[in-house]
Amino acid sequence: MLYDVIIIGGGPAAVAGGVYAARKRLKTLFVAGEWGGQSIVSDDIQNWIGTPSISGADLAKSLKTHLETYKSDIVDIKEDWVQQVEKTPEGFKVTAAKGEYLGKTVLVATGASRRKLEAPGALQFDQKGLTYCATCDGPLFADRDVAVIGGGNAGFETAAQLLAYCKSVTLLHRNPEFKADAVTVEKLLKNPKFRALRNVDIVEIKGDKFVSGLTYKDKDSGENHELPVEGIFVEVGNIPATDFVKDLVQLNQNRSIIVDGKSQRTSLLGIWAAGDCTDALYHQNNIAAGDAIKALEDIYAHLHLGK
Repeated sequence: MLYDVIIIGGGPAAVAGGVYAARKRLKTLFVAGEWGGQSIVSDDIQNWIGTPSISGADLAKSLKTHLETYKSDIVDIKEDWVQQVEKTPEGFKVTAAKGEYLGKTVLVATGASRRKLEAPGALQFDQKGLTYCATCDGPLFADRDVAVIGGGNAGFETAAQLLAYCKSVTLLHRNPEFKADAVTVEKLLKNPKFRALRNVDIVEIKGDKFVSGLTYKDKDSGENHELPVEGIFVEVGNIPATDFVKDLVQLNQNRSIIVDGKSQRTSLLGIWAAGDCTDALYHQNNIAAGDAIKALEDIYAHLHLGK
């Protein structure tokens, strides 16, 4: 079968695209390796518009239910991992672990994965006190001193979660200014169990069998300091999941897909992208969903109006 559009991904962007594809009666293949995107690890998402509070796991279920409710005979859902996309005379061939599929157009909404901390000892103590998932591992560090590395929204949200049960939380950020929302930063700085260090580099992760602390460099003074902690939670950004289209569309230096912000078109006609896999300035669930809807509007115009 030659689908009108093949949507790749399982997070807010992909599902928003799938729902709109169903509403526009575009014959669609929806290929998701997993549901929910990066938010699946969050205990409490408070900025998903229309829902004051929802866990990442519940958001994933809600997304899947929403698409399944409206898919009818228009959207075929395959739980599979895409490995490659190739150009064909009719459009595109999508190769996944369980099969090959043909589509006139493609929407890439595959998000990103956690970036690893590059510091001596980080690999040695991975899952031995150093972790990338506060939701998964945070409760193991109740009543202990811990550190969070990263000064964006993810870092501050992780710190807020840990403050509920940890003895203290120290956040370390490599730049002079935090990237997190000002209201979030202000709220956490008022917590007596929390402190934040800016403009520092992580020199080394230390320990024996498990993490016992870290060394950081104050870039203003040039001095090294020791921070004794029993847990380290890393939030230093993401790596876009774009390898399967790297030979088709233009990527930036961070491997994000370069898109036209008005339409979400990529450098290759027939492929659109939305969400955290793109070079969009801001990455949030609501933004990802909105960008995917823009893409579907443009895909429909391309297929039916010749635009």
